Amino acid sequence: MSNSIPEVSPLIAGLKCRCPRCGNGKLFSNSLGLAEKCSECGLDYNFIDTGDGPAVFGIFIMGFLCLGGALLAEFKLRVPWWMHVILWGIFAPIVTLLLLRFLKATLIALQFRNKAEEGRIAKE
Repeated sequence: MSNSIPEVSPLIAGLKCRCPRCGNGKLFSNSLGLAEKCSECGLDYNFIDTGDGPAVFGIFIMGFLCLGGALLAEFKLRVPWWMHVILWGIFAPIVTLLLLRFLKATLIALQFRNKAEEGRIAKE
């Protein structure tokens, strides 16, 4: 890594959805689609392979939030069934999209920082 580029925290890069190397360039070209390279430092994003990791973490987190929220709304607040439909029909997709962006960007930053790559038995 070049001395002119400061080390970026994976958590900060994940929260801001920025380049894992410089922390300035945009990581996503649209809601969840990755850009081809960083517009600031030129880092090629072809190394990125998060797989299903962000989705799995997101499912567990959203399951906890939605189930906990639905139980709280039902038994403490006594909301009617149609309120559940409106509340969770709006809350779940919006939070899921934001959560997936954060989780994907954070896993990309961790992959970059730790130089993670596909496992191999022998060096090629």
